[in-house]
Amino acid sequence: MTEPFDAVDVIRAKRDKEALGDAQIDWVIDAYTRGVVADEQMSALAMAIFLNGMTRPEIARWTNAMIASGERMDFAALGKPTADKHSTGGVGDKITLPLAPLVAVFGVAVPQLSGRGLGHTGGTLDKLEAIPGWRATLSNEEIMDQLRDVGAVICAAGSGLAPADKKLYALRDTTSTVECVPLIASSIMSKKIAEGTDSLVLDVKVGSGAFMKTPENARELARTMVDLGTDAGVRTVALLTDMSTPLGLTAGNALEVRESVEVLAGGGPRDVVDLTVALAREMLAAAGRDDTDPEEALRDGRAMDVWNAMIRAQGGDPTAALPVARHTETFRAPAGGTLTRLDAYDVGVAAWRLGAGRSRKEDPVQAVAGVEIHAKPGDTVQEGEPLLTLHTDTPERFERALAALADAVTIDGEERPAGDIVLERIATD
Repeated sequence: MTEPFDAVDVIRAKRDKEALGDAQIDWVIDAYTRGVVADEQMSALAMAIFLNGMTRPEIARWTNAMIASGERMDFAALGKPTADKHSTGGVGDKITLPLAPLVAVFGVAVPQLSGRGLGHTGGTLDKLEAIPGWRATLSNEEIMDQLRDVGAVICAAGSGLAPADKKLYALRDTTSTVECVPLIASSIMSKKIAEGTDSLVLDVKVGSGAFMKTPENARELARTMVDLGTDAGVRTVALLTDMSTPLGLTAGNALEVRESVEVLAGGGPRDVVDLTVALAREMLAAAGRDDTDPEEALRDGRAMDVWNAMIRAQGGDPTAALPVARHTETFRAPAGGTLTRLDAYDVGVAAWRLGAGRSRKEDPVQAVAGVEIHAKPGDTVQEGEPLLTLHTDTPERFERALAALADAVTIDGEERPAGDIVLERIATD
C-alpha cells in the first residue's frame, strides 16, 4: 500500500513550527500504531511537539486519532449516569479508593480504569493489589456486570483502549518528552473519552510532588483537558489541588489501603477526607445528583458497604489482614520547633526507593513498602521525635531512602498558613 504522507515531511512541518493538518495527524498516529512510522521518527516528532507546542485544533485531532486507534466502551445499557475521576499523580494520593464507592452510593456508576505507579508517584492498582485475592484485570463484560450490581469498579484499562497512546507513552518515557502539555493532555483524555464515561472530574496536582510544579503549568494542562473533554461531549471539570506536602499520613501501597479504609469508616486524615468529598461533590453534580451529602455517606457506613462489595466482586477479601513490612526505620526531627515544610517529592522518592514504586513498567513493587508520616506542616515537634517511619522487606534499601529525605523537612522556617487542599476550579467558559 502506498502511504499518503511521509513521516519526514510531518516531522519537518512541526520542527518548523507549522500546524499539522487533520489528515497528517490521522495518518501519523495510525501509521505509528501499524509500525510504518518508526520509533525514532515518532521520537523526533514528539520532541518537535515538546519544543514547539500544538494548537487547540491540533491537540483535539491528535486525541481523536488516538481514540480511533482502538475500541470505545459504551455504558448506555446501564440506565444510570456514569462519572469518572482522573488524577495526574502525586504522593500519598489514595483518593480513588474511597471516592469510587462513595459516589456509587448515590446511584452514579463509577467506571474507574486506573494505572500503575511509575517513579515517585503511586499507582492505584498497585495499592489495591495489597489486598489478598484482589485482581485488577477484568473483561468488558465483568466491568459492566459489576457496575450494574455494585455501582463501582476500579480495574486496569483494557489493551483495546487507545493502543496508540500505550505505545507513544512508553516512547515518551524514554525520550524525555513526558512533561509536554499537548502530549500529557491527549494521553489522558484519549483513554478517558474512549472509556465512554458521561462526565469526568480531573484532579490536577500542583507542587513539588506533582508533574506540574507551578500553578501556571497546572492551569494550562487543566484547561487543555477540560476543552478536550467538552469538545468530545464529556462533561468535564478540573480541580487544581495542592501536592507540595504528601496527601494524608501514608505513602505506599498497603499503608494507603489501610488509610483509605479509615476514611471509609468515617475517620482518616482531614486532607484526604476533604479532597475525597470535594471530588465526590463535583462528580455527583456532573451526574445531576448535586442534592446529596457525600460526607454523610462516609459517616453512616454506606460508602464502606459499597467498598466491601466492590473488593469482593474482584476476588478480594476486605476483612483480610493487610501485609506488614518485616523491617522499619525511623526518621527523626533534626531540631525542635514548628515543622513548616515536608516535601512531597522527597517523601515520594523515599517510598519509591523502599520498594513501593518502580523505575520501569515491568518492575515489581512491594505491597508493604512505604513511608508513614507522624507530623505535618504546622505541627510542633521536639528534637529527636519520630517524623517518619520507613517500611520495607529489604532493609538494604534504608540508606538510599534516608538519603532522599536529607532535605525533606524544614523546621522553624517561614510558616505558610494552612490553606485549602483545592486551589482552583476550572470548567467550561
